[in-house]
Amino acid sequence: MYKNRASSGRNNISGSNIARIRKELCPKVSQKLLADKMQLEGIELDKNAIQRIESGARFITDIELKTFAKVLDVSYEELLEE
Repeated sequence: MYKNRASSGRNNISGSNIARIRKELCPKVSQKLLADKMQLEGIELDKNAIQRIESGARFITDIELKTFAKVLDVSYEELLEE
């Protein structure tokens, strides 16, 4: 099991930013639609994986992070802000 957790106890620091940005999009994007957009970019995630990422329960790979930035039209830095 992975032991590298942020000081907040989360397995990633970008999940909450992904959730915030997703909800701020107009029109608002659901977790299902975000998963569909990620799949169109070649990243196999489902709605449940998006939920686990946003809640901090799941790690995010660098490839996934790159694709989240592209799909959400933001920089890596914005996703990684604490």
